[in-house]
Amino acid sequence: MGKTSVLLVGFLFSFLVATVQAGDKYKKYNDPSLPINKRIRDLMRRMSLDEKIGQMVQIDRKVATPEVMRDYKIGSILSGGGSVPHLQATPQEWLNMVNGFQNGSLSTRLGIPMIYGIDAVHGHNNVYKATIFPHNIGLGATRDPELVKRIGSATAREVRATGINYVFAPCIAVCRDPRWGRCFESYSEDPDIVKEMTEIINGLQGEIPKDSRKGVPYVGGKDKVVACAKHFVGDGGTTRGINENNTVIDKHGLLSIHMPGYNAAIIKGVGTVMVSYSSWNGVKMHANHDLVTNFLKGALRFRGFVISDWQAIDRMTYPVHANYTYSVLTGVQAGLDMIMVPYNYTEFIDTLTGLVKSKFIPMSRIDDAVRRILRVKFELGLFENPLSDESFIDQLGHQAHRDLAREAVRKSLVLLKNGENADEPMLPLPKKSSKILVAGSHADDLGNQCGGWTINWQGGSGNNLTSGNKPLLSLKNIAFNKVTIIRLHILTPFKSTGTTILKGIAEAVDPSTEIVFEENPEFDYVKSNNFSYGIVVVGEPPYAETNGDNLNLTIPLQGQYTLYNVCANIKCVVVLISGRPLVIMPHLEQVDALVAAWLPGTEGQGVADVLFGDYGFSGKLPRTWFKTAEQLPMNVGDLNYDPLYPFGYGLTTQPLNATS
Repeated sequence: MGKTSVLLVGFLFSFLVATVQAGDKYKKYNDPSLPINKRIRDLMRRMSLDEKIGQMVQIDRKVATPEVMRDYKIGSILSGGGSVPHLQATPQEWLNMVNGFQNGSLSTRLGIPMIYGIDAVHGHNNVYKATIFPHNIGLGATRDPELVKRIGSATAREVRATGINYVFAPCIAVCRDPRWGRCFESYSEDPDIVKEMTEIINGLQGEIPKDSRKGVPYVGGKDKVVACAKHFVGDGGTTRGINENNTVIDKHGLLSIHMPGYNAAIIKGVGTVMVSYSSWNGVKMHANHDLVTNFLKGALRFRGFVISDWQAIDRMTYPVHANYTYSVLTGVQAGLDMIMVPYNYTEFIDTLTGLVKSKFIPMSRIDDAVRRILRVKFELGLFENPLSDESFIDQLGHQAHRDLAREAVRKSLVLLKNGENADEPMLPLPKKSSKILVAGSHADDLGNQCGGWTINWQGGSGNNLTSGNKPLLSLKNIAFNKVTIIRLHILTPFKSTGTTILKGIAEAVDPSTEIVFEENPEFDYVKSNNFSYGIVVVGEPPYAETNGDNLNLTIPLQGQYTLYNVCANIKCVVVLISGRPLVIMPHLEQVDALVAAWLPGTEGQGVADVLFGDYGFSGKLPRTWFKTAEQLPMNVGDLNYDPLYPFGYGLTTQPLNATS
């Protein structure tokens, strides 16, 4: 071979090496100018089995480290209820934590970013100093989808303030029995109202373009998050309202009552759907291939990813985790794409890997799951902007969001009784009176008025839950911000993140009006003190999920005593703080006015705004108010429908002049 030939061969070899190296640096999946489907195909052809299975795993932050994210190629992290960097963590600390985990994901061979999920079911409710909006039952009472959309937008911005990009909301359950402990997470017993309230998805994710294909996920910008419609399907219809139990209903009933919200959510481009713990006619939803794969992914054309609930794979058998291989096989084959493990991720990865290698689960099923997960990540813009944007930090607890929450409280209030007749209404209350009594366990308690899923999974009573203020001890009468506190053992300063109903009343009345607050006044004390009128604020303690299942639905006994001691002696308004209707009929004769305030969240001044006539009552019952618990379940349209207050009921008042 001549010298020229040798040089030519050397040149060609160098050219080929350079071309290969350049091609290796250019990865189609990292090119934002390409269509998402091409990027997905390019990335998936590069992925090994362990990288694909890693994408299907979601672990809790308690077991996550950058090294775990890197070594196991984990696709997602979540914060379960109360799972936080530390108590009262700041937005910057949240953001730093999320970015630390993300850097672990980015250090993997392919650099696939993880997605971080959290329960933001009435605002960014796990996070200290966030705005806490009314729970869904109250939003259902507003009948205002546009308001709910604005709440979705505000929630998305507060979530982004902490570096998080995925929320497990909205819950679009249709609660058919208020004995269910999650009924407050449902907008209504009426599927049409639930369907209307899926407008919150347009707030969380952004408004989907009109030319979009049905079922394809959509996220409209850096100030938006991926939403999750849950819990698929029939979770609100279980027998006797027992959480995670069996929904007995024919297919027509399932499709007409429990399914419409999902179709609406998919049309709006919802990114993910979470499957319910419950069963339909004896078949666990996490094992229901016909509904998850054939109906949700097939008939409804959903193209996002399907996620399991918390440890739901383990709970497919009894005892829990009794046959884990069966559970993984059945769940993944049913159509689950991402599995919320959240702790035993190595066992899940090993089990699923073995099932694929032994051909019990086909590679096509794994590819379908990973394709869906990657589609959501690409749509979210994670590959272009994997790290959190610090420009949203000031959005947490923003005053505009608190004003919006206060508006939502006003619109959610349902006036059930207002005097003995229309000619002598009790409400609105006069702002100028000599002396008024405020009583009840929920009058000065932010935790009680927020309910479950607030800072902690179960929520909690007290005024330091959302604000961190330390209570002051008091064993004597104290004059404080126009309020006299009588025999109250714990008094929390009014400087807090949020407004109790008592504080709202204090700010609403005329400066000359004396307010006396005693949580549980005695009968003779009320009778002998010449009060102009009383405001009694009582209700349920905070709860979530199974802890809220309740077959009796009565007001706690101390609340009943307080109601009687006040209302038997003076004109009174009862404000009921609860996640559902409660037994109230035995007390109605003593009560002059009755307001259902649901679980209003941190902005309790919205209650006072309407009690004192700055705004009128406009809310309508989102669910039937029964006479006795023995009537349940009872829903609008049933035969033998005999409620105390029917679905849609709600008296109205006109706002007064603000100076009256």
